[in-house]
Amino acid sequence: MRFSLCALMLLLPLTTLAADGAWQGSATGVTLSNRGVEASSPPIAPPGPISGLMNVIYWRFELTGPQPAGLMVKLCSSTRCTPIEGASGSTRGLTNVPASDTLRFVYSVQGKGRLFPVTRVRSNQVMVNYN
Repeated sequence: MRFSLCALMLLLPLTTLAADGAWQGSATGVTLSNRGVEASSPPIAPPGPISGLMNVIYWRFELTGPQPAGLMVKLCSSTRCTPIEGASGSTRGLTNVPASDTLRFVYSVQGKGRLFPVTRVRSNQVMVNYN
């Protein structure tokens, strides 16, 4: 009996971990040629049916050239957005959004007028942890 109880206590954390999950996805980038205009990446969707809520999202995007001054990037679900900074990192800004929701990167450069050189985003990637 004592052995069964100890074994059950050791396995309990594993059952908690089994309920959590993660998915990852990527999308092609966008091209920004004008300041003050937003451009949205194609949607990044989970690879299959998923249930649960997002908690941490790791993200990364890659530009073909230097980052222009005033670049603003948001990571958006279908219901809300959270600002992100830098070319990679993590955010809890979309916590409690359904893990089955699609995500998009939304880019803009502050100001008005043409951008020179044009800013091209090569790739967008996310890894979504959920429970």
